[in-house]
Amino acid sequence: MGIGLVLSGGGARGVAHIGVLKALEEYGVEITHISGTSAGAIVGAMFAAGNSWQDIFIFFKEISVFNYRRYAINKPGFIDTLKFYKDFEGIFKEDNFAFLEKELFVTATNLIDGKIKIFNKGELIKPILASASFPGIFTPIPIKKGVYVDGGLLNNFPVEPLRPLCNQIIGVFVNPLETIKIGDLIHSYQILNRSLQISLGNQSLHKFKDCDFVISPTGLTKFRIFDLKTLDAIFEIGYRAAVEALEINKNLL
Repeated sequence: MGIGLVLSGGGARGVAHIGVLKALEEYGVEITHISGTSAGAIVGAMFAAGNSWQDIFIFFKEISVFNYRRYAINKPGFIDTLKFYKDFEGIFKEDNFAFLEKELFVTATNLIDGKIKIFNKGELIKPILASASFPGIFTPIPIKKGVYVDGGLLNNFPVEPLRPLCNQIIGVFVNPLETIKIGDLIHSYQILNRSLQISLGNQSLHKFKDCDFVISPTGLTKFRIFDLKTLDAIFEIGYRAAVEALEINKNLL
């Protein structure tokens, strides 16, 4: 038994997870199991492979997402997700879950049967890419007989795999459902962003009870899913929220 960490999806807001990792290190919290979706799957996989929070943050800041070299050709999406494969090859010792230092669970949505898939064994990089493949923007990832996209569609807070394995679970949810103003709904991207927040929030909130405590940073609502120019601010919000939560709950750890 150990301490599990659940990392939700959230696009660029997922950088708040890295701030949480910094706080966990400072408080001496040793995570043994990780379950993640989308951006949470990327952060979780890198952390499970032994990368420091500093290295993970540098990766997120330096990787070029909307580069013309990654545009999809004759595929259903604007960005070819498989063109990120080489970026991840250098991060992991082997393209296999078995070589990770911590046990990892990654969720993705199978477009063929409409069901969630939890990856925990075998090849590693494709499930991570699939978990973060926001439909319509990034191309789906074929894995064996399935075709997979963002795990957040069906499970944006995958606490389920950790329940039988961990005696303590810390959740991190970066899609807080905060009240907004009518003036915040002027543009189409604001409508899309808000709609996703409502959907992901209502899908996930009832599962918070399965965690010993949940870190849900406030102030992330203003950041868009692909807001890649504000990563430092998002990181700092995640770090501060984690320090506050860990200070309140340090008697549990």
